[in-house]
Amino acid sequence: MFTFYDFYNNEVKLSFSDHPFSTSPKHVWVISRYKEKWLLTEHKDRGLEFPGGKVEEGETPEEAAKREVMEETGGVVEDLTYIGQYYVDGKGGCIIKNIYFAHIEDLTSQPNYYETKGPVCLSELPSSIQRDSSFSFMMKDAVLPHSLKYLKKAQLL
Repeated sequence: MFTFYDFYNNEVKLSFSDHPFSTSPKHVWVISRYKEKWLLTEHKDRGLEFPGGKVEEGETPEEAAKREVMEETGGVVEDLTYIGQYYVDGKGGCIIKNIYFAHIEDLTSQPNYYETKGPVCLSELPSSIQRDSSFSFMMKDAVLPHSLKYLKKAQLL
């Protein structure tokens, strides 16, 4: 378990064990790869980030992850792997989010990317994300670097 503070100084607990905080989390985040590139989306207000969002009523977190990738990037998920979960003790209450890793089979054009400007593919994630204003605050805490280390250790990358 890792404990640290996010961009807004909220305490975050991150674990790569099986659903340590909730078996039915209300949020998902999907670290995505498409054709050997990172697949992100550009949120209209926050900037570049991996796709994710809320689990809707009657939907599993896995279904939400696939839907969010499609809605925000047009990505068709080929395979989805649960890798961990994190808990944020925020000023507006707690948020529990599943982290997934997805290989994307195809990108399809969408008539609407909802709150995003659509897909962005990057060959590499810059080491300066924390100082880069084009990236969302969600990319600037320790969740992403810990997740990337986990993916490499698990030989998923």
